[in-house]
Parts: sequence; structure tokens; C-alpha cells
Amino acid sequence: MTKTKTLKAVRETLLAGTLAFGMMGAVTAQLVLMQSPAFAEPVSVDAPAPVSFAPVVEKVKPAVVSVQVKSEIKAASNQQFGFGLDQFPGFRDLPEDHPFNRFFRRFGEQERQGERQQRERQPRKPRFAQSQGSGFFISEDGYVVTNNHVIENGSAVSITMDDGTELDAKVIGTDPRTDLALLKVDGGDRKFTYVAFAKGDSRVGDWVVAVGNPFGLGGTVTAGIISARGRDIGAGPYDDFIQIDAPVNKGNSGGPAFNSRGEVIGVNTAIFSPSGGNVGIAFAIPASTAETIISDLRDDGLVSRGWLGVQIQPITEDLADSLGLAGTEGALVADPTSGGPAEEAGIQAGDAITAVDGKSVKSTKDLSRRIAAYAPGSKVEVTLMRDGREQTITVELGNFPTSDRLAARSIPKPAVKKALEEFGMTVEPTEDGVGMMVTAVKPNGAAAEKGIAKGDVIFQIGREKVNTLKEIEAALEAEKERGRKKVLFGVKKANGGSGFTALSIG
Repeated sequence: MTKTKTLKAVRETLLAGTLAFGMMGAVTAQLVLMQSPAFAEPVSVDAPAPVSFAPVVEKVKPAVVSVQVKSEIKAASNQQFGFGLDQFPGFRDLPEDHPFNRFFRRFGEQERQGERQQRERQPRKPRFAQSQGSGFFISEDGYVVTNNHVIENGSAVSITMDDGTELDAKVIGTDPRTDLALLKVDGGDRKFTYVAFAKGDSRVGDWVVAVGNPFGLGGTVTAGIISARGRDIGAGPYDDFIQIDAPVNKGNSGGPAFNSRGEVIGVNTAIFSPSGGNVGIAFAIPASTAETIISDLRDDGLVSRGWLGVQIQPITEDLADSLGLAGTEGALVADPTSGGPAEEAGIQAGDAITAVDGKSVKSTKDLSRRIAAYAPGSKVEVTLMRDGREQTITVELGNFPTSDRLAARSIPKPAVKKALEEFGMTVEPTEDGVGMMVTAVKPNGAAAEKGIAKGDVIFQIGREKVNTLKEIEAALEAEKERGRKKVLFGVKKANGGSGFTALSIG
């Protein structure tokens, strides 16, 4: 073989190899391009809706009752509409010998005398109003759950069962704060069909069946789903409602909302109704709350709740800035109750409570519910932020008071001192020497924008209690030295209540 032929053979071999590699590369690339991209599988749920609610309704309907309440109507006194001087404030200070004074006195006396004579001739017969609601048996011996607002102020209560039986009911106990009430009927040897509260939380989207007495019709069944949980509708300090879209109307109050197993997931309590009719938004007290409250009422007719003894308010972004907090979660102590558990443990106005027993506090309502869930006498670890530092204080909870205590306020003196003018207000010492009374507020000033009004009392600035002008100046200077852009003001309102607000500092 010649040299020329040898080179030619080598070139042909190399060309053949290149073509083969190129074709393989092309085939490989084609295979790669033909592969489909990988996607996550879509959600697939095998949860068919029930064909019928009839089996559930047949079981639970005998346990649901109509509640009838008789209330006495108290006639208004004619004196309220008479011509006494009290009805005309401008004439109260007339001289004794003034003609109008004599006229009003004589006319009013004649009216009262005529009223007395009318009562003597024909004694007034009591008049009664009838209202209705719903309820349900929770025991075979006749305990019935309903709403407090259904039986409130009633002079007589009775229930009508699904079979038409009417029985008198006795009120065992009520809890206005959660709007629950417990009744007891005596059926002799009769054992009543009853239902149980559901265990565990129901889920948004679960089926719900409402049975009750809308508009006095009795035994009405509606169905829907759970629309939301944890609703706060401003009904009370422990709002934690389930929202459902099952049609609920007047008269359904106190009735049960069932799941598909015939367990009570909530007690129907309120509706959202701009027009007065059903719009598919109703609220029910969760079974977990109702079961706890009803158990307390059944034991002794009362509900025992833990009591921290503080007035609290939400933490806004402005307040968080003035307190040096990273966020708005928690609850700000506006005023510890004098002699209450919090004050005795050392909790102060201006403290931001962030956790209870190591569990974060999200809001004021969250703190209220958490504390109320403890029994009186329980010791809890309260975590709080004070002066930018975290502290933990042990508090022995008290028993929630049964009545509110209001502090009396003296009439303010005329303004004689000025201070806080940079915030658009002037103040003077209070009569009792506690805090500084606001004597004037500029309409367009910073204080007015934050709701501070004449007659309010500034009791704290930053971390310092203030009772004099010098203390105000010192507190403001201390906040400036801390580098605060906003300063915290503790304010007791003239119409009652305390709270904090934040004002920008110059």
C-alpha cells in the first residue's frame, strides 16, 4: 500500500467516525428534547358529599326543643313624661317665687295625684311579652342548653319538644360573657333523647346541619358548610365563633349546629344581617367552649375563670415603635387593677405581655381567652417586655369579678398651668394629685388626632408616672435621650377606661 492510499484510508476512517458521533449526538439531543417536563400532581380529593342528611336529622331532631320565654312588661311611669322641672333643664334654677316655678310644681302635683287615684280605682294588671328561641338536650335527665340572650330577663321559661310535649324549665345558670345558659326540665320518669358535643375542632368546609325554631315555626332543618373559624364579632371578651352558611334566622338562637355524625359542633348565636333577613352568614359558639361553660354551670350554676386583673389594649405600630418592640403581637397593659393579681405580682402599666406559660400571645382577645381558661388560683408564667428587656413574672390568678368597679372622678379645676404644648394640649395637676388633667386640646394638634380630649388624665409618659410638670419634662427628656421617635402616653379617659397612645416627639 502506498503512502497516498494510507492517508486516504485514515481520512475516510476519521470522517466516518465524525459522522457517526454527530448522528449519535443528534439522536441524543432529540431524545432529550422529546421528554416532557415534570410537574407536581394536582390535588385530588375523594370526599363525596352525603346523598342525604335525613339519617342525621332523624336521630338528632327529638333532642332539639323550642324555648318559650315570658317577660313582664313594666309600664313607664307618667312622671317621665310629666311637666316637672326636671324635664326642662333650663328652668331648674328658677327662683321659688317665679310664676313658671309655681306653675310646674302645681301641674306636676296634680298629675301625680291623678295617677295615685287611678291606681287606687283600678289596680294595674301585669302585662307580658312572649319571645322564642331554640335549645337542645345534653342529658337524658333533662338538661337543656340555649343562649343567655334567649332567656335573659324572663319571668317564666318553658320548652316544647319535637313531639309537641310542653314542659316548664328552670334556669340553672347563665354566662352572659359567652351568651350561654343551662336549663333543667322535670319529665318524671321520662328519659330524654340527647346529643353530645363534638370532640376536636371541626374544619372549614365540613358539612353542618342547623336545627331550630326560626320565627316560631319549630323543627326547621337547614344545611351548609363551615365558612370560617375564630371569628371576632365584638360580642364579648372571649369571641371565637365558628362562621357557617347554613340559613339561620330569628328564633334559631340557642339551637345546635351538627356535623355529619350528629355531634354538636356549635351553638347558633348570632347572624350578620344588614337587611334583617338571612344572608348566609351565621355564628356559632364552638363546642369546646360551650362544653366547658356548661359543665361549670351544671356543677354550681356559676362559671369560674382565671383573672389577671389588667386593662389591656392592642399594640399598634406606633405603640410598638414607642416601646421598642419588633412587632405588634401581644397585649399592652393599660392599667393594672388596684389590688389585683397582676399588680401584686409586679406587672405595670406600659408592660407588653408577649407570652403566657411559654406560649406566644397574639392579641388582646388571645390573652383574655388564655387567662380565662385557667382555674382561679392557678400560677402562670407571664412573659413581658419592659424598657426593651424581656422579663418573666409568676402570677397567681384570681377569680373573675362578678361586677365591674368604676372609679369616681372629681370635677376638674380651671386650668392654671400649661404643659405639653408641642403636642397641642395643656394640663394641670389633678385634685387627687394622681396624673395631670388635660385642660385644653387644639383641634388640629397631635393630641386631638390621637383621641385625647379635655378632661382626660395623663398618668404616664414612657416608663415614668407623671403627677407634676417637672415629672412630665423629665419623662420627655428621658425618652429623647433613649432616641425614641415616638413617646408613649398613658391616658385615663374622662368617661372611664385607660389606655396608651403614641405621639411623635420633636
